[in-house]
Amino acid sequence: MTFQPVIPLTGYAGWSFLNRTIAQQKETFAANASHQRLETYFRENIGSITTADELVSDHQLLTVALGAFGLEEDLYAKAFISKVLSEGTNDSDALANKLSDKRYLALSNAFGFTETPPATTKSDFADTILTRYQDKAFETAVGNVDNDLRMALNVDSAMSDIMENASTNDGQWFSMMGNTALRSVFETAMGLPSSIGSIDIDLQLNQFKNRAISMFGTDEFSEISTDTNQEELIKMFLLRSEMDNYSAASSASIALTLLQSG
Repeated sequence: MTFQPVIPLTGYAGWSFLNRTIAQQKETFAANASHQRLETYFRENIGSITTADELVSDHQLLTVALGAFGLEEDLYAKAFISKVLSEGTNDSDALANKLSDKRYLALSNAFGFTETPPATTKSDFADTILTRYQDKAFETAVGNVDNDLRMALNVDSAMSDIMENASTNDGQWFSMMGNTALRSVFETAMGLPSSIGSIDIDLQLNQFKNRAISMFGTDEFSEISTDTNQEELIKMFLLRSEMDNYSAASSASIALTLLQSG
């Protein structure tokens, strides 16, 4: 039986309910037999993997590895993922460093296949990746009920990865802009249209920074990543998203009424 999170409310009220019940819901989710089999396999086999090619050739291990970073859509892009992993992140020309989506950088850093020995051989590696995988899998389950809440759940891990893998303030902002889900949260929370993505990248950066100053009193990404400011970001995202959905539904209802009356 497929687990379905209990989310009786939408918007910020739904977020508050989910936060109150998330520990118990995650425990129920983790008890699913198929998840347990996959996690047991990962725990028993990842320590013997020392190259990118070995990882991508094992479907179950790769499922967990990519799922842990929200990259499950790349499960069959094996050549691409192998290149991301095998080149590492030390060389500025490495593929992971060139991609705007910094989830690939976080993935490559985590597995460390350019190091000797790679991170996969460390005693705590399986626990670290499986914790991420469980969180992301739960987010997916939540998204099947309410995608806005899935995006809200993603904020903390996405911002943590950015802080870990980007050292400058502008670099952190650009990393956010390259993360589709996180960017959508920022755009909605700050009242920016998605069409902002069509203007010059530096102008986009200025727009985000200016809105950050208005909302948080700072454009330092590290300060916005604090727990308090993350919660404010999520609150504004969910409130604005709910208002947008209500306005769209109202407009559709009015249009239908006019058509019927006509």
